[in-house]
Parts: sequence; C-alpha cells; structure tokens
Amino acid sequence: MTLNSDAAETLALQALAWLVGNDDLLPVFMGATGVSVDDIKQNATDPEVLGSVLDFLLMDDAWIVACCAALNLPYEQLRQARAALPGGQQVNWT
Repeated sequence: MTLNSDAAETLALQALAWLVGNDDLLPVFMGATGVSVDDIKQNATDPEVLGSVLDFLLMDDAWIVACCAALNLPYEQLRQARAALPGGQQVNWT
C-alpha cells in the first residue's frame, strides 16, 4: 500500500504527537536534531520536519513498535509514510 502525501503528513503528525508525549524519547529527538520545543510548535506541519520525525523513529525498531502500538498502525506504515514525504524516496546505490 502506498500513501499519498496528505495521508503521510497526517500519519507523521500523529507520530509527532506521540513523540511529544513521550517524556523519555522527546529529549533524545531534540538532542539529535537540534530542534527546540518552539521549533516543533512553529514547524509541526512542515513536510520536511515531519519527514525528520519519521527518520528519527525509523532508526530504532523499539521506537517503531512503541509508536505503531500506540497509534494502532502496522509497523511498515511509518516507512510508507516516510517514502511519501520530501526526501523519502528510496535511493538506489547501484
């Protein structure tokens, strides 16, 4: 199943809301990306920012499982959403 950009943005916003509510993981995200709470608030609907949220979550299987469980999503849906956002196209290195 392929998500369109609107569906991907909606899913990424849900993932961002989950991340913001995660007191343990939010500081890790902020430290890894250099964003502040104000940056998140001001740019929450920016597709590139939403892509970075999904990039971050996709770095760790445990984060994927926790987020998808909380949002009642199949695990592969985060990757599919990332692919539909700017910069998410799969790179073929051959």
